[in-house]
Formats: sequence, structure tokens, C-alpha cells
Amino acid sequence: MNIRVLRFVCLALVFSFHVLADEHNHKYEGEEEVVLWMNTVGPYHNRQETYEYYSLPFCTGPKETIGHYHETLGEALQGVELEYSGLDIDFKRDKEKIQYCSVSLSDEKYKAFVYAVKNHYWYQMYIDDLPIWGIVGEIDEGGEAFYIWTHKKFEIGFNGKQIVDVNLTSEAKVKLEVGAQIPFTYEIKWHASTVVFEERFNKYLDPNFFQHRIHWFSIFNSFMMVIFLVGLVSMILMRTLRKDYARYSKDEEIDDMERDLGDEYGWKQVHGDIFRPCTSPLLFSGLIGTGYQCVSVALCVIIFAIVGELYTERGSMLSTAIFVYAATSPINGYFGGSLYARMGGKQWIKQMVVSAFLLPVLVCGTAFFINFIAIYYHASRAIPFGTMVAVTCICLFVILPLTLVGTVLGRNLAGQPNYPCRINAVPRPIPEKKWFMEPFVIILLGGVLPFGSIFIEMYFIFTSFWAYKIYYVYGFMLLVFIILGIVTVCVTIVCTYFLLNAEDYRWQWTSFLSAASTSLYIYLYSFYYFFFKTK
Repeated sequence: MNIRVLRFVCLALVFSFHVLADEHNHKYEGEEEVVLWMNTVGPYHNRQETYEYYSLPFCTGPKETIGHYHETLGEALQGVELEYSGLDIDFKRDKEKIQYCSVSLSDEKYKAFVYAVKNHYWYQMYIDDLPIWGIVGEIDEGGEAFYIWTHKKFEIGFNGKQIVDVNLTSEAKVKLEVGAQIPFTYEIKWHASTVVFEERFNKYLDPNFFQHRIHWFSIFNSFMMVIFLVGLVSMILMRTLRKDYARYSKDEEIDDMERDLGDEYGWKQVHGDIFRPCTSPLLFSGLIGTGYQCVSVALCVIIFAIVGELYTERGSMLSTAIFVYAATSPINGYFGGSLYARMGGKQWIKQMVVSAFLLPVLVCGTAFFINFIAIYYHASRAIPFGTMVAVTCICLFVILPLTLVGTVLGRNLAGQPNYPCRINAVPRPIPEKKWFMEPFVIILLGGVLPFGSIFIEMYFIFTSFWAYKIYYVYGFMLLVFIILGIVTVCVTIVCTYFLLNAEDYRWQWTSFLSAASTSLYIYLYSFYYFFFKTK
């Protein structure tokens, strides 16, 4: 009896593996079914405005509908809502032109199709995870008649047991008229291909754009900026500070009366206040911890994208980012908690909660607010309620405990202050200084050079976001990320030196915000790109 049960279980496992052997491992046997998924439809001139494919009055094929379950959390968060087409497609079996459904144009359906044609609606489909795009219809030269393409011709290339190429040709233009019966047809043509499976995504990439000479020049320009800044910082640390040390050593040789009558100035005058805790230490330590975590996440995701080519799978980039962010939560807790302890903070639990939820609350709050707007307009970008609950559970049951672990380790291993000099009991008065040495001015100017080192790369990233291009040059991104880090470090060192030399010991927030102001310039550049580059 046990042998029969075991045999039945084995057969069930084999059968289930056979059923899942197409889209999961991309290998097909014999004339196995190939699924055509319908994804989204939307205006060509706004890639981010998408709706469910069947929000237009298209019809489905005769085959029984099957459900699609999200493979990853990232797929759900990106609004991928695949619907079964109902078309009968079998591996390596050609199919002649055949009608699969028809639509009777009522006044409501007519207006929906006309609106889509007027706004140049395109639709997206998937076969074996390969994206396919097609246009809904077109307008005649006079602009009075509207036509819809009713025939889909699929030309599918295979190499062995794997699909390596898919092309769609839209044919059979039919005029839209109220009361007309619109037939929809399709045909399938299979052909052998020499494209290997690992390179099947290359046809969607645009090397002439992303690997243009300007891209290389921007990297070279940023590299020269790094050399300049490193030289500037070296000059400050080697020459300027050496002169300062010599001047202060000379001052120590004179008696107190002459020193009081002398003109003392510079960063040494604030040495007793330099390690004084900054204002709002809880928020500051939370931001520092989050910054360490974001740097770790960005570096890991970029490396994973280079090694694993994450751009070839739906939602894999976002899923990887969420997983890495959750896994690196101890880094946030360690650096944020240890800094807060060195500043003498007592509310370490509150600080830990702020560190854990600072970025997730901002990002998820903004995303959920936009999500309600997407739900109102029935856009495909709307995130299901279950996905929102899943993200909330990740924050509560993964990120928060790991941040707690990091905070406890940080407080115990690096939480004791080890300052080289004593902090004065009474804060030193801050003297008046020139307007360009004010913290606010230093903060605004501090982000110019870091932004200048990356703005060309931001152009390529924004283009891939708004245009129909897939960003894949993550090697460039890694170089730019490293250059950005070096430039930011150098800029903050210079800004901090100028501020301390003006005898202003409020350097913590100034140093942080002078680097953070780079995001302000990126934000302004995104507006410029949207209004002047997306027309």
C-alpha cells in the first residue's frame, strides 16, 4: 500500500513538473502549449500611463481561461497584470490564419476604440517572457476615418527546445463604424533560429544609444573631476592643514598675554566644540544609518544586475532591491545606533524604530498615495491590496527585527565615545562670517559637483524610464556610482573644512546636507527632462 502511495506521489510530481516546464525553465517538449499573455495597453507617447489590455473591448480566444500568479513581489508592485489571451499556440506547430473571436461595435465600444486610435495606443504581450508590442489602429490621412488592426501574425523562432525570438506583424485594417462586426484573427509561423537562448534579449537593447561616444566622454569627464577634487582635498589636508599646524604651534610658544592680544582664528578655536552632539541627534542618526543601508543596497543591486542580467526578467530588479534592502537592515541599525549612542542619546528604541521605518514610510507612503490615484483611473499600475499587506509585513517582521539586531550590536561594539579632546561645558559663540560661508549657502553649492558627475547618466536613466528603451549598461552605472561616492566624500570634506575654518562647529548637518543637496538638483533635472525632453 505504501509503495502505491509513493508511486502516485512520484507520478503527481512528474506531471506537475511537466505542466510547469514551459515558462519556468523555458524548455518545451513536442507540441507543448505556449501561452500568450496580454499585459497592458496605453498611449505610445507616455510609457508610464498603462491600463489593462482588456480595458479596451478586445475579445479573448476560445481556449479556457487560466489564472496567472505573480512570480515575484516586484512583478506585482510594477503593475504587471497578465491576462490569458485564449489563443491556441503549440510549440513548433504552424497555424494558418484563423478567426478566434469577433466584436460587435456598440456606441460605447466604438468610442473606446476611437479614443485609443486617436491617442496612438499600443499594447504589450508576452510569450515565454519575451515582450511583444503592437499598435491598436491608425487614422487615415484626412483624420476623419479610424481603423483598427484585426490580424496578428506571430513569427516565432526556436533553437532546440527553447524560444529565442518573437515578432508580431499587425495586418487586416478594418474601419471602425457603429454596429460593425469586427473579426479578430491570428496565425503562427515557426522557424529555426541560430540565436542562442542567453542572447535572445539582445534584440530589445539599443547599443547605439547607450554605448554612444557621449556616454564614454561623460565617464571620462567625471573621472577628471574626481582627480581634480582628490587633488584639492589632498592640498587641503597636506598643505593648508600643515600651515595651520605650524601657525598654531607658533602660537603655543608665546605667553597667554600675547595670545590674547593676537588675532587668533581658524578651526582650532572650535576644537572644544567640534564633537558636540548635533541638533536632533535621533533624526540625524536615523538618516546616517539609512544612508549606509542605501549605499549597500545600490552597490549590491548594481552588481547583481551586471552578473545576473536582471533586466531580462519581469520585476526581478525590484524584487532583488526589496530583498537586499531587507537583508541589509542590520547595517542601518549598526551605524545609526552606534552614532546615536556616541552622541549620548537615551531613547535608543525610538531611534531604532525611526531608522527602520524612515525610508520605507516615505517610499511606501508616496507609492500608496499614487496607488489610490491609479485605482481611481483603473490604471494597470494599481497595486493590489494583498501586495500592500505583504510589503507592510516585510517592514514589520523582517526589517524591524533585523534593525533591532544591528542597533544592539552597534551600541555595544561601537557606542562608546572616543573623542581625542574634551567637549567644552559651555558652547562657544559663533562669530559672524561672510554670506558665502553660511551653512545654507555651503549646502546649496555642495551638491553642484556631485550632480555634475552624474547628470549625463541621469539622462540615459530618464530616457529608459520615459522612452521605449531598456537600460542595461549597469557597468557604466557602477563606474558612475563609484565616481559619485568619491566626489561626494571630497565635497563634504572641503565644505566641512571651510565651515570649521570660519569657526562654526555646526558641521554635522552641513556635511550631510551638502551631499544630500545633490538629490535636489536631480529632482529639478527630472522636471526639466519631463517638460523639455519628452515631447
